Amino acid sequence: MTAPPPHVIGRIAAVLRALSAAQQTGASTSAVARASGLARPTTHRLLVALADEGYVDRDHRTGQWFLGPELYLLGGVAANRYDVTRHARASVHRLATATGESAFFSARRGDETVCLLREDGAFPIRSFVLFEGARFPLGVVSAGQVVLAMLPDREIDEYLARTDLTAQWGPRHEADAVRERIASTRELGYAVNPGLVVEGSWGMAAAVFDQAGAPAWALTLTGVESRFRDDRRPELGALLLEEAHLLTKQLHTRQA
Repeated sequence: MTAPPPHVIGRIAAVLRALSAAQQTGASTSAVARASGLARPTTHRLLVALADEGYVDRDHRTGQWFLGPELYLLGGVAANRYDVTRHARASVHRLATATGESAFFSARRGDETVCLLREDGAFPIRSFVLFEGARFPLGVVSAGQVVLAMLPDREIDEYLARTDLTAQWGPRHEADAVRERIASTRELGYAVNPGLVVEGSWGMAAAVFDQAGAPAWALTLTGVESRFRDDRRPELGALLLEEAHLLTKQLHTRQA
């Protein structure tokens, strides 16, 4: 069998990533095209072909596309090798319970972070910037900030040289502003997102490291601004760092 050209594989991957970010509500063909950077006719052809194989599914009532059942089956098999969420779930639960805020676990995938787990605490007012499946570039939201900050300087320089975060995220994500937050994150040990994505929605995150010492995951707390005032942030930061350190040790034991 002849393998498909690499550019086709890249287009399929872009479509699937776009759908994963919209899995809660589904996405129209046009929305998938915009998110993947592909022409609408190309996107439609790929979606139909993927649906034939069970990799995507369409709600014929609304026309929205979703990830399909075949990916669920494949994911179950892959989880035996890659799933770390069962270890992270306890940390997320403890953070949500101790703080009352929404707690999250995210993984680095290339130049992005992907939210894998969410648990809401008891405080009734919440931020909904993050949700399971949400993807953000490195340097955006607190998980992306802390992962970027903990990378070697050379990787940071290369990333910022090839990435324009301002096109989607505005002038507060210019390279110099990102570098200032990197310096602050390294000094504190955790990242603070003071409503940079959605006004009034704050977040904090600590990195979780793989066996090579690379920031592969992040634990996050989010909530409304009044819950992240100056006098409370050190307490939240200490809790995040404690859980991130514990989870790092657990994952190293698992991978040994």
